[in-house]
Amino acid sequence: MYKDIVIVSAVRTPFGRYCGALREYDYFELGALPMKEVLERVEVQGDQVDEVYWGVGDTSVCKDVYTSVAARQTLMKAGLPPETPSVSIDKACVSAMSAVHYGCRAMVAGEIQCGIGGGATSFSQEPLIVRGLRWKGFRLGDVKMEDPLFALGYKDFNPVSVDTDNVAIEYGISREEQDEWAFRSHQNYGQAWEAGKFKEEIMSLDIPQKKGDPVTLNIDEQYRKDTTMDRLAGLSGIYGCKGVTAGNAPGLNDGATAILFMTRSKANELGLEPLAEIVSMASIAISPHRMPEGPAYAAIKAMKAADLSLDEIRFMEINEAFAAVPLVSTLLLVDRDMVQTKKLREKTNINGSAIAIGHPNTASGARLIMNLMYELRRRGGGYALGAICGGLAQADACIIKV
Repeated sequence: MYKDIVIVSAVRTPFGRYCGALREYDYFELGALPMKEVLERVEVQGDQVDEVYWGVGDTSVCKDVYTSVAARQTLMKAGLPPETPSVSIDKACVSAMSAVHYGCRAMVAGEIQCGIGGGATSFSQEPLIVRGLRWKGFRLGDVKMEDPLFALGYKDFNPVSVDTDNVAIEYGISREEQDEWAFRSHQNYGQAWEAGKFKEEIMSLDIPQKKGDPVTLNIDEQYRKDTTMDRLAGLSGIYGCKGVTAGNAPGLNDGATAILFMTRSKANELGLEPLAEIVSMASIAISPHRMPEGPAYAAIKAMKAADLSLDEIRFMEINEAFAAVPLVSTLLLVDRDMVQTKKLREKTNINGSAIAIGHPNTASGARLIMNLMYELRRRGGGYALGAICGGLAQADACIIKV
């Protein structure tokens, strides 16, 4: 359990659709947007930041593919001093939450007082790749190009969608349940958006156009207002899945997130009002084929560290890597008690999650934290828990208090 580590600022870009409004943003400049904004919102100078922890999953989108030191290049684009140490963290979808976690560990160790944690992803800039030409001595014939986004996953393992589908079947979760959860995600997001709930966390972007004035983006492009159960039901399973479809999974999205956190004494020194306290964080790893269970195990570990029960958690978000993930994890958290599962799901993903918001994977972990934080502040405080899976069935969880 942590003590006196607080969040003083948190912000993200809108999340763009694959090849959507953010497709032309340079990777470092995309990440620099919230990194700069998170400081400007509370008028903190960059030289107050002791270290930057940055979620990075794929540096092939960077101008410098080889050893791009993405965290460092991003912080310098954001205007932080070049003397600022940084580390790029690759745990796939878990990365941005782990970034905050590692910063908290450094604070507990007394090594830093102020850090930035977050991450960025640009699926739209993912290049096609050609393997082996360097040593095969290509002379004549066709060149085979590979799309890293096709059947997204890991070459020596199943696509993550297939493993998720298998676990969902094992838990008795039907295709219809997954579609219902996806529909609920869009509905909850739409209601939250209309209520203005995302204004605090999303920074508006003016997107330059080839002709005419810039277009303002202040909503997540993944959200589909016209989603219906009939449309979801009409989609085919992907990669042979029985339940997982493109409709009950998130998109391949672009976006970036940043959280400014520090010791309470540092916040007092700078005259800053804490927005929330980080109570506990946890990282776990399980069998690589059991990904949908990961958030539940991470949540259990975080609650044990904080000496809290599910009844004391006011709101929860389990990232919708697929609809099956929160459906499986909520079942697991209450030992498949259906009465308790229904109760738990009612307070889970109340503003939607990745299916409606989007999932720029190495940025999403920090988004969960800030969305829960702002929701607690709107509702008068309490505890909230965020959990996310990724990276061959690793998972992280974070408990915050307002």
